[in-house]
Amino acid sequence: MKPFLSIISPVYRAEKIIEDLIFEIKEGIKDITEDFEIILVEDGSPDKSWLIIEEQCHIDSRIKGIKLSRNFGQHYAITAGLDYVQGEWVVVIDCDLQDNPSEIVNLYRKTREGYKIVLARRAIRNDSYYKRMSSKLFYITLSFLTGVRQDPSIANFGIYHKDVIKAIQQMREPFRNFAAIVKWVGFPAATIDVMHSRRAEGKSTYSFKKMIKLAIDTILAYSNKPLYYIIGFGFFVSCLAFISSLVVIIRYFNGSIKVMGYTSLILSNWIIGGLLMMFLGIVGLYTGKIFEGIKNRPIYIVNETKNL
Repeated sequence: MKPFLSIISPVYRAEKIIEDLIFEIKEGIKDITEDFEIILVEDGSPDKSWLIIEEQCHIDSRIKGIKLSRNFGQHYAITAGLDYVQGEWVVVIDCDLQDNPSEIVNLYRKTREGYKIVLARRAIRNDSYYKRMSSKLFYITLSFLTGVRQDPSIANFGIYHKDVIKAIQQMREPFRNFAAIVKWVGFPAATIDVMHSRRAEGKSTYSFKKMIKLAIDTILAYSNKPLYYIIGFGFFVSCLAFISSLVVIIRYFNGSIKVMGYTSLILSNWIIGGLLMMFLGIVGLYTGKIFEGIKNRPIYIVNETKNL
């Protein structure tokens, strides 16, 4: 029996490639099934992406559109799509065609081995040197501070069983990182190497600043390791202070201290003061995330839908 397949793609600044995206997806899944839905989530795009989505929805009822009230971000747009899916298997794919829709059939074949999650590993990335290096730095930092190994060659592109999606739908925390959530829910998972294409149009909207923000938000949402590092460092500084105090006391009773050093005193005050401010800032960030969570605001707001 052929499965019912749902394909989700968050759309932002993609008016020139939406038609190509839909065509490539249909071609990529024709050997799997003819029962499918393509859910395009327009994430507050400033161009005419929603008009193109509306046109495609009128042409084919299997194309479905969700227009968010503003730009919430890629992972929030994915969440919106996941909340509407009906398929037994769900594919998440970017709209820029760097994720090649022709690989969907290979992802699905791998699920036949008993996996409920099959992720696409970009063996060779067709990105700029800056994009590759910033992404690598992002994932190294993320792996270190979350304690979970993050592979920079794996993003959101993959296929997920409905059991995985149901588990993800239950997670309503205000900060969203789809890849991190997938890791957390578990289920039998595998990866396959896929082709990675160049962007069909425009350039990535993930600036270095956005990457840093995403890394900080992910660390705060999914790890408390920074707090443990603060405790460990505080204990280390306390030990040094205790040893230094013993040395000073011994030197005092030996009569070897005549005039205490002004420079060392000022520097130590600045260093300790700066560290305390930094640590208070980290604790404040965690407190801020708690504050955001207790507001219980919706994760996203839908402005309009088509064929749903």
